[in-house]
Amino acid sequence: MDRFIVFDVETPNFRNDRMSAIGVSVVENGRIVWDFDTLVNPETFFSDFNVRLTGITPAAAAEAPAFPEVWRELRPVFDGGILIAHNAPFDMGVLSKCLGHYGIFWKHSAPYACTCQMARRCYPFLPNKKLDTLCDYLDIALDHHRAGSDAHAAAVLLLDELGRGTDIRAFQRQYYLPPVGEEV
Repeated sequence: MDRFIVFDVETPNFRNDRMSAIGVSVVENGRIVWDFDTLVNPETFFSDFNVRLTGITPAAAAEAPAFPEVWRELRPVFDGGILIAHNAPFDMGVLSKCLGHYGIFWKHSAPYACTCQMARRCYPFLPNKKLDTLCDYLDIALDHHRAGSDAHAAAVLLLDELGRGTDIRAFQRQYYLPPVGEEV
């Protein structure tokens, strides 16, 4: 069974070490089978730039669950497949920093792949490989910088890339996570 956990995070500031939102779309056997979207209370400051970019304000996130609570729900999902994101090093980095900040041990490394990297092979004729450019070209609905919408759009993009014969094994990497804390 092919199972991919496509996710996207939004951050509250330039440090990119906390989440203000996370969206997840699970792809199994060529279909999107589950979508998840939530604001996250980052328990830190918001920069004006990130508020303008994402539309997420401190007030909107104040009542949202903090990362450890969200992670308890998402960990079983993230345990069961290859993580996928558009510009994956960014999203993997934010996830890693959140785990580290809260002292949460998940595992030593996680397999991941990047839809942006795959797009370079699948759509070399496009002027760039930004998610909104690819979604415009493929007519994929996108409310950009909304984590749930970005994750779902990246999942649809992944399915298109796989449908074009992309071998995900050629793009799969390991992300090494910080050795911190205890299992939660």
